[in-house]
Amino acid sequence: MSAPILAAQRAADAATVRAARRRRTVRAGRVTGVLLVLVAAAFVVRVTLGDYTVTIPDTLRIIRGESIPGASFIVLESKLPRAVLAVLAGSALGVAGAVMQDLVRNPLGSPDILGLTGGASAAALFSMVVLGASGASVTGFAFAGAVVVAAVLVLLSQGAKGGEQALIIVGVGCAAMLVAVIHWVLLRADVYRLSEAMAWLSGSVARASWGEITRLAVLVPIVLAFTLVLHRELRLMLLGDDLAAGLGVPVRRTRALGMLAVVVLVAAVCAVCGPIAFVALLAGPIGRRLHAGRTRLVDIGLVGALMVLAADYIAAYLMPGGANLPVGVVTGLAGAPFLLWLIATRSRVEVR
Repeated sequence: MSAPILAAQRAADAATVRAARRRRTVRAGRVTGVLLVLVAAAFVVRVTLGDYTVTIPDTLRIIRGESIPGASFIVLESKLPRAVLAVLAGSALGVAGAVMQDLVRNPLGSPDILGLTGGASAAALFSMVVLGASGASVTGFAFAGAVVVAAVLVLLSQGAKGGEQALIIVGVGCAAMLVAVIHWVLLRADVYRLSEAMAWLSGSVARASWGEITRLAVLVPIVLAFTLVLHRELRLMLLGDDLAAGLGVPVRRTRALGMLAVVVLVAAVCAVCGPIAFVALLAGPIGRRLHAGRTRLVDIGLVGALMVLAADYIAAYLMPGGANLPVGVVTGLAGAPFLLWLIATRSRVEVR
């Protein structure tokens, strides 16, 4: 084949690749746009509808500082903080779960399964029930509990055969042990603390103060932005440690930073809301299914936010008997069958 013909063939191949990338980028942008619209719609529904309806113009006037008797209190003290906290907690848990799944190269390797959520929950619960702590100190205990579990995971899995699979087995063992610790703490609680602790352990966005939400609103975007920057190296690590190192990725540093981001996100959410079941586990697989197996953290965060917003509205207004339940009850009830459906319909492309 002559040189001009080869050059023409290469140019045609390059044009085909560029066209495929362009189509993929356009499709990804459309998916992100649809998710943004869905999250915005769910946020508006959560703030304006329910047992007390507030119109959108009145809601905007209240947010701008105007006082409307009755409506201002309901919007500013109940509906709006729950909606804001649901977005922050859902996006944080979704991204934390997806990063953890990429780190262990397993779609079931979420912070819930590996004990990080249990460590944060046990430490936060111990501080509240036994030490009588509240506010920022609970966040500190939750962070310390998650860090201890992460350190135990790394130490016990190092040198073990099986690599990431050994990490998962150690994590499952830690999670089971921490359940026993949580039960022990509950047995030490008095009646008032026990009721409060049980509501917190179910995962709730109903009781957070604006101070706690503000702290979360500052911390979560910073860590999410850091995770987005780190994600390119995390994606290369999916090829395997040796190949990633050959491509210039500092494997140990990247894994440590990824684990640190997961710990901070999980601990921050657990300290404010308690453990919200299945969001970290399911947001990643759902987001990857929308992108043919690719991990796009922005969309996974939006999926997590949408899950918590929808579950909180159902828990507040649509449960039989009119019971106002913690959001974790609904995510737990819906998450188990949804997980089974995801596993049953899983294709090879979703576990890349």
